[in-house]
Amino acid sequence: MKTLHFSEQDVARITETEVAALAKRLEQDEYTSPFEGLEDWHFLRAIAFRRPEMVEPYLYLLDLEAYDEA
Repeated sequence: MKTLHFSEQDVARITETEVAALAKRLEQDEYTSPFEGLEDWHFLRAIAFRRPEMVEPYLYLLDLEAYDEA
């Protein structure tokens, strides 16, 4: 099993240009394996939780739902 290889530092250092490129890859969905797409999706999700302003234009790619966990 492959472990995701991004860190909190990766999330902290990512630029708007890199987020746009990540979103473009997800939109094009031309990965050689489903795991590559899943890795990008998890990275975008991590960015969304720590730096939501960076992914605001791409939230539709994450399909996040509000959950009431009470």
